[in-house]
Amino acid sequence: MITILIADDQMLIREGLKTIIDLEDDMQVVALASNGEEAIALAKLHQPQLIMMDIQMPIMDGIHALKVIKEQLPSTFILILSTFLDDDYIVNGLANGASGYLLKDMVTDKMLTSIRDTVQGQLILPSAVAAKLVNRLSQASTIYSEKVELTQRELEIAKLIVLGKSNKEIAVDLYIAEGTVRNYVSNLYSKLEVIDRVQAIVKLKGYL
Repeated sequence: MITILIADDQMLIREGLKTIIDLEDDMQVVALASNGEEAIALAKLHQPQLIMMDIQMPIMDGIHALKVIKEQLPSTFILILSTFLDDDYIVNGLANGASGYLLKDMVTDKMLTSIRDTVQGQLILPSAVAAKLVNRLSQASTIYSEKVELTQRELEIAKLIVLGKSNKEIAVDLYIAEGTVRNYVSNLYSKLEVIDRVQAIVKLKGYL
């Protein structure tokens, strides 16, 4: 059973999501919070497996609450939930430990699938969100390559990583062997001084 805490300052959003999620046999909403402080307190009390966290809330915003919760409950998965497709929100959320970013107008089935995928360790980035990150990567590519000396191929792979593609999918897209992709990814991580895809994405923030 996936236990979930929903933090959103809009009652209709909280209750609506709870109604949808509780209809699923493998999910249960254990608590509802209306601001960041409540989210922290309820997270400590119920220790849910996953938190759906709104960004703009009174008293304490979702990014601040996310930081505190990840420090105290590092194994808790947190999905940023927002109506805003904002570059800084996306990058700040991922940089502080979020497992993904969901838009509130997402189709219900995709939202439920995203929750299940998150607890399996997948990074959740809807296409519209991934596109924003790719755009920032494209804008930063010149400065970025100068600072860490990325090759053109590494930049191509970095863009596909941001899109959430696996090594196998990247190999297909670029018409190269999967083993070759793994080598490029390993070199890319080494240059960026990161250990996984999430860190690779958020590392871009320092070069913008």
